[in-house]
Amino acid sequence: MTKADIITEIISETGSERIDTKKIIETFMKKIKESLTSGENVYLRGFGSFIIKYRAKKLGRHISKDKSIVIPAHNIPAFKPSKSFVELVKEKVPITTN
Repeated sequence: MTKADIITEIISETGSERIDTKKIIETFMKKIKESLTSGENVYLRGFGSFIIKYRAKKLGRHISKDKSIVIPAHNIPAFKPSKSFVELVKEKVPITTN
């Protein structure tokens, strides 16, 4: 599902205007990005948390040059779903093997 699909679904359920719905979704995502880039996690009860994860410095490989490289320590954004969200997915989504 894409952002456009989400906007269309919200419009069909709420009857709101496309332009208003798009602005709300864009602002929501912007506020999450702003919070994370300022070092603040975002907690949405019953849905999950957008958090900052620390990655320690590590040794990696540049395969085409066959050399070792140092990957510096860094922070990355991550999403951690709530327990109820995880349980719902386990219950509703069929298990597939790839």
